Amino acid sequence: MKKIILVGRTGTGKTTLTQALKGKRIYYHKTQYVNHYDVIIDTPGEYCENRTLANGIIIYAYEADVVGLMMSSTEDYSVYSPNIVSLSTRDVIGIVTKINDEGARPDLAEQWLRLAGCKTIFFVDSVKGEGIAEIFMYLKEEGDRLPWEEEGQNF
Repeated sequence: MKKIILVGRTGTGKTTLTQALKGKRIYYHKTQYVNHYDVIIDTPGEYCENRTLANGIIIYAYEADVVGLMMSSTEDYSVYSPNIVSLSTRDVIGIVTKINDEGARPDLAEQWLRLAGCKTIFFVDSVKGEGIAEIFMYLKEEGDRLPWEEEGQNF
């Protein structure tokens, strides 16, 4: 499985997505520091919101195969500069979260992620499990077996 680092503002849903990808019960947990799991790096939102701390994302991204730029469908603005993806030496994907929340604008979040340079974008509702399988399929490497795959079944 490719290792992914999740980047986004506070409240975007990075930790909730991490819990969903790990198949854990969803509960609120404020991330206070960078959490390393087997194939997921969960970063605090402050790293994305603070220019001084943002340098830490660059360092941690070297440990990942994929950078996941996350944006909530309920955001009023984007913290990502246009074409920021071009600065990365890793694959960068966009992840639009909270797609079923009241007042959600997944189309606007998608536009902002495309402006940032994301070519591949996933739409997720971590609480309902929507879009999680698609992210797994993207991160899957040859020889990996996903939890729902049966003996001899290939995707």
